[in-house]
Amino acid sequence: MFPYKITKIEGNNGEELLELFKGQTAGYVQVGPKKWTLPAKYAEHAEKYYAFDLKQDDLWLMAHPRSGSTWMQELLWLINNKLDYEVSSKVSINKRFPKFESNMRYSDKYLEEIAELNDNDPDVIKALKKIDTPVYVSAQSMKSPRHFKTHLPLSLMPPNLLETCKVVYLARNPFDIAVSYYHHNKLIKAYDYQGDFQKYWELFEKDLIVYSPYWEHIKEVWGNRSRPNFLFLFYEDLLRDLHGNIRKICTFLNKQMTEDEIKTLADHLHIDNFRKNFIFISNISKIKGMINPEAQGFIRRGKIGGNVEFDDDKIKLRVEKWFRENLAKTDIVFAEF
Repeated sequence: MFPYKITKIEGNNGEELLELFKGQTAGYVQVGPKKWTLPAKYAEHAEKYYAFDLKQDDLWLMAHPRSGSTWMQELLWLINNKLDYEVSSKVSINKRFPKFESNMRYSDKYLEEIAELNDNDPDVIKALKKIDTPVYVSAQSMKSPRHFKTHLPLSLMPPNLLETCKVVYLARNPFDIAVSYYHHNKLIKAYDYQGDFQKYWELFEKDLIVYSPYWEHIKEVWGNRSRPNFLFLFYEDLLRDLHGNIRKICTFLNKQMTEDEIKTLADHLHIDNFRKNFIFISNISKIKGMINPEAQGFIRRGKIGGNVEFDDDKIKLRVEKWFRENLAKTDIVFAEF
């Protein structure tokens, strides 16, 4: 039985979110005492997500959105599948390594509007039905070892996750996450963010962005980082020493790789190569109305810092103050950024 109360975000906050995120016409909910902000459709599936039937050889990747998780999916899948670059080049990442709660992003009304925009094309209807199928359903026919990504916090996942499966958590500094997530929310029409970055940061700071609160997301797993089934990594550390972190992940997954194989994998994952070779989520980019063509792409800079959004000293000082005050309440030791 799902243990948390789910409450619709209403009042001024609810109205503002509806106005700013045109794709989420059903609105948003907050879950449990930590008030996790999620699309309203989450409420329909919360119990099924929570009660998902795990297998011991499932491999999970957990991360706050825009932490480099798509990049990490490719890395983990290849290590766990004998570096099968041929399959990697032909099969999209969401088929090989699906996002567990992906269906909650698309409200029923939004899917109806997309179907109409595409003249109810049978192929489009079929594709929309597929992306609306919960992964907890499609997972029943997935071959082992299964791979899953989730942005849900640990407390909303199956309670026996860390006892049953190997789990990798990828963390990233909130400055780069907020900027990347801002552009992502403008790109994906299921969100269709209408405001500027300053307003977006205000929502991020108030824990009103989907998958917020950011700090609780990391704190829930930080205390579990010494558990044998769990590996906590920082995106910044991987960028600075990808070879060393590939070795660390191999040890965690009980896999062997030669130095030549590690070098080839690191070259494959170089951001310029990854951006060029990455197969975007199948079908979605081909459907009219799913992607904002004027927004920045799915795979963006992949770098640390240097975001023009913080060129304004006023917002930069505000963000730095928020970071220092929240970090002081934890024992988290961030990678340098």
